[in-house]
Amino acid sequence: MNQRPPQVTTSPLTFTQLISSTRRGARLARLLSVDQLHSWEAPQDLTERAGIVVAELAANAVIHGSLPGRSFRLALAFQPSPCLLRVEVTDSRGDRWPLVRPASAVSDASLATTGRGLSLVAAIADRWDTLPYPPSGKTVRAELRAS
Repeated sequence: MNQRPPQVTTSPLTFTQLISSTRRGARLARLLSVDQLHSWEAPQDLTERAGIVVAELAANAVIHGSLPGRSFRLALAFQPSPCLLRVEVTDSRGDRWPLVRPASAVSDASLATTGRGLSLVAAIADRWDTLPYPPSGKTVRAELRAS
């Protein structure tokens, strides 16, 4: 009789927070993420990369995805073994999907409104994508693995 050894699985640790769609809210999202990852004892390199990714996605939610009176949602799911973090930022603007612009297409003068944030996310995250969030929003999701 062939018996499989039991598989060790761990449930991911999760964190979800609604945050005001303001510049202060975007900053708070980064600070909350880093603090939460420290409390979960995530590796330092993963925490640093996650802070950058959250900052960019939260800033995009505030600048490009906000509607008056609506918050954005930050969600983290951390799996310690194997070391994997999923970051999700959900905003109200499902009609405005993110677009990665090549660095050569962005001039220094336009960085204030059309920066290279998603190019940075694409470089730092192991993968990222965008999903619809019914009825009218979207979720930008990034996954990071510890190095």
